[in-house]
Amino acid sequence: MTRQTVSEAKLKKILELNDKLKEQLEIPRIPVSEASRSLIEYCKANPDVMVPTAGGTRNPDPFAEPVGECACRLM
Repeated sequence: MTRQTVSEAKLKKILELNDKLKEQLEIPRIPVSEASRSLIEYCKANPDVMVPTAGGTRNPDPFAEPVGECACRLM
């Protein structure tokens, strides 16, 4: 390759990168404080049954072993 084709290839890469960066600038962004506030509000409004400290309850645990009677039966 000649110097001119190498330079043209480098220029093409730089222009492509520049276009990608311009596209990223257009992506809407919100401040971290607003995002964290939104996440906290969501977690308070939607309790997680698998995390008891986050508003869920331990009973009934859908993955717990059945207590009392045996789950298997003989016919």
